[in-house]
Amino acid sequence: MIKIVDMGMNHKTAPVELRELVAFGRHNIDEVMNSIRGIKTVKEFIVLSTCNRVEILFTTDMEKEAKESLIEFLSHVSGIKREKLGQTLYIYDNQEAIRHIFRVGASLDSMIVGEPQILGQVKDAYRIATEHKSSSAILNRLMHRTFSLAKKIRTETDISGSAVSISFAAVELGKKIFGDLQGKKVLLIGAGEMAELAARYLLNNRTAQILVTNRTFSRAVELADHFRGKAISFDEIDDQLLEADIVITSTASPEPIISLSQVKKTMRGRKNRPLFFIDIAVPRNVEPKVNGIENVFVYDIDDLRGIVEINISKRKGEAVKAERMVDEEVIKFSKWLKTLDIVPTIVALQDKCEKIRQIELKKTLSSLEDLTPEQRKGVEDLTTSITKKILNDPIFFLKRKEGRTSRNLYLDVARRLFHLEPNNEEKNPK
Repeated sequence: MIKIVDMGMNHKTAPVELRELVAFGRHNIDEVMNSIRGIKTVKEFIVLSTCNRVEILFTTDMEKEAKESLIEFLSHVSGIKREKLGQTLYIYDNQEAIRHIFRVGASLDSMIVGEPQILGQVKDAYRIATEHKSSSAILNRLMHRTFSLAKKIRTETDISGSAVSISFAAVELGKKIFGDLQGKKVLLIGAGEMAELAARYLLNNRTAQILVTNRTFSRAVELADHFRGKAISFDEIDDQLLEADIVITSTASPEPIISLSQVKKTMRGRKNRPLFFIDIAVPRNVEPKVNGIENVFVYDIDDLRGIVEINISKRKGEAVKAERMVDEEVIKFSKWLKTLDIVPTIVALQDKCEKIRQIELKKTLSSLEDLTPEQRKGVEDLTTSITKKILNDPIFFLKRKEGRTSRNLYLDVARRLFHLEPNNEEKNPK
């Protein structure tokens, strides 16, 4: 029997130091997808890797073996020992796995409940899975239900009523540090969605200047133009660190791009004027040791937790409504999933009856050579109608057994009664 399983870690179960070791990105996602494809016990799979979570959603008919293989894989790619890794992982099966991915897509499992970014990230993960042909009938349907439910929750509740995100929290942190961002110079390193959100909030807070840099310079220019900022090249980062008040980093680089020695040199040129780094990337863009330099303050994504608590408390009432909607959808999807056990028996029964109909029809028509084409079609339509009506009752009976404990018993009886087992050695009675 096929099972749906979700294995992963998030901001609740693992600190950023461990999450960044497991995180996948553009630099290695193809290798990751190909490696998981090589695990024979995994049927369909989707890999989701964000700032706050790394998850593998998969289907399998050999649950224990698949879980063991994936834990071994994660341990290998991260360098984390199995024992330590196991303490940070959550593993959800079937209904709980379905509920979990619904909650993730609806932003009920996010650090900031209701933040809009996660749905786009789930969609990106699904797109990558379809490109690698690792998602099929079950996960395709599950993903589409996830997207539909997330849209419904955002439409029918006020869970996203106030604009909050990790980027918003980063800007709020900057305000707490300075009291007011008016007149401050901000350097954005990275021009992705999170940087774009940060730029929007910074503009609303009347910062003096927003500088944007990105490895793809055209993207930096695009973002800077949109928010009346200035684009700079990666090679100019050192010069701009001398002038910036706040540096927000959000690149997908697998290695730190701001080093200890680099910042030490910068602080000599700044004459120790305070410099604040807000690192919202995973893996982290700023070496953690930078925080040890005098008058340099580094905040990573886990440091944002306190800021978001107020937003979370405001949304609890709306989250209750959303959780009810999730539960309803879990029941519907689980019901559909259970029908998959019945489908092979129904298809086998239909196929067997169709083969019998074709054989008997051929015999009959061969002895009725004088029939016109219209009469031959009439005979064929008659046999088709009789076959469908005979099958209607047993198929309806089996469908009614979905979700009941007696289902497997009746499926077994039906397969024996109609002799549907492919390797059945029993002889039909004469």
